[in-house]
Amino acid sequence: MPQDNKTFYITTPIYYVNDVPHIGSAYTTIACDCISRYKRLKGFDVCFLTGTDEHGQKIFKSAKEQNKSPQEHCDFIAGKFKELWTLLNITYSRFSRTTSEKHEKIVQEFFKKVLDKGDIYESFYEGLYCEGCEDFKGEKELLEGSLCPIHKLKVQDYKEKNYFFALSKYQDKLTKFLNENPDFIEPPYRKNEVLGWVKEGLKDFPVTRQSVSWGIPAPNDPKQTIYVWFDALIAYLSGLLDENEEPTIKNSIKKYWSSVVHIIGKDILRFHAVYWPCMLMSAGLSLPNKVFGHGFLTKDGEKMGKTTGNIIDPYKLIDEFGCDAVRFFFLREITFGKDGDFTRENFINRINSDLANNLGNLLNRSLNLVIKNFNGTLNMEGKTTGNFLGLKEKFESTIVGFEKHMDNLELKEALDILWQFIDNTNKAFNDKVPWKLIKNNEIEAAKCCLYETLDILRNISILVNPFIPETSLKIYKQLGYDKLDEYKEWGNLGWGNNKNIFSVKEGSLIFPRIDTKSPISN
Repeated sequence: MPQDNKTFYITTPIYYVNDVPHIGSAYTTIACDCISRYKRLKGFDVCFLTGTDEHGQKIFKSAKEQNKSPQEHCDFIAGKFKELWTLLNITYSRFSRTTSEKHEKIVQEFFKKVLDKGDIYESFYEGLYCEGCEDFKGEKELLEGSLCPIHKLKVQDYKEKNYFFALSKYQDKLTKFLNENPDFIEPPYRKNEVLGWVKEGLKDFPVTRQSVSWGIPAPNDPKQTIYVWFDALIAYLSGLLDENEEPTIKNSIKKYWSSVVHIIGKDILRFHAVYWPCMLMSAGLSLPNKVFGHGFLTKDGEKMGKTTGNIIDPYKLIDEFGCDAVRFFFLREITFGKDGDFTRENFINRINSDLANNLGNLLNRSLNLVIKNFNGTLNMEGKTTGNFLGLKEKFESTIVGFEKHMDNLELKEALDILWQFIDNTNKAFNDKVPWKLIKNNEIEAAKCCLYETLDILRNISILVNPFIPETSLKIYKQLGYDKLDEYKEWGNLGWGNNKNIFSVKEGSLIFPRIDTKSPISN
């Protein structure tokens, strides 16, 4: 673990357990894992939290339909999330569950803080409620026939005596905060959406339900359970507690809360960029550094859904093509923040073009030449290559650009600039024709060409580690290294910043070409 004080706290949404995880959940979690791996390489002490939101009427109904208790249902689905994250090589630090005892205690403490502040009051609520969103809707938001625009379900008339959070009290404070912190919501166009909602006027919302039994009891009125969103968001606090730590808010915020980044889908932006900041203000806690709302995924240009059968099964996709291929496609193909589309043709073309043909071929050709002609060892002690490939300046600008993009959460752009450099390296390698240099007995020139190529590949293997960690390690091992240090390896980046001897190892192709006739299971 890093020994300095640089901390970084990143979260996925707290996923709702009404069903098994889907490709959308996988996409968010892959992106968070990529960012957290990058930060670890840079020496940060990273806490990467994911977890499950396990309360509410929808969960109660789902469990009943399967003849299970709500807790049995939650345990099963939470297990499926953990299973998928293992298959995707997700290196999360904490898995927060809202049915845990520590979470219940933190929620009740938070509720009391807001109640004592005078920001929770009792009143009747009458309105339109979407069970799919677990949220209340205004008539202007609905489609024809009183349908929720997201779930296409008819909203329910709702009237009940509940406790409300005084969201409206924080309209000016939230507006001021958003204006003073322009990078709080990203991408920038998401901020405009949020400012539009705030400008329309914030309305107080219920934070308890009387008719829902599956939830955390309100500390001031045990007949009421705490509203699912007021409950779920607090999992970002409760999940920070160590296993045997006393469950208090003070303990939860003591280490990582100063550097929080929430990565979410754009459909839950309102909860994270409006409700959550105001709740934290009321409780006297600092606000997150950033809320990043990414776009939706489609398949073959159409919205995905079980009813239409237009879905991507992440388990089958991983089983057929492997974890790194799946990770790479979604991070390389889609601009992080915008909507993105999956097609069979694009998936195969991307993997074949970038990983098999481009990076894979460069590695295989250079390794084979070293193994065949130099018995696997290139010794350049006491020698300099003199920028033989002419790529030093381009290499250094690539590192700077890659780092800038990653720091700005521009994941696709980071890979774009890296693959441009891989193209440059392939061209320079071909132009120098090292196999001809060897044939013509220009051994020193051939060594310079191959050494620089291998050193570039060493650097590339570090840079791609957050994206395709298994492949990164395979490359590193074929270059003669035992392991890649996930906390210190960034410090080894650099032109010629390497031992002077490469002792390479023969290995299997890191990415064999995918047969274009290979079926992707739907």
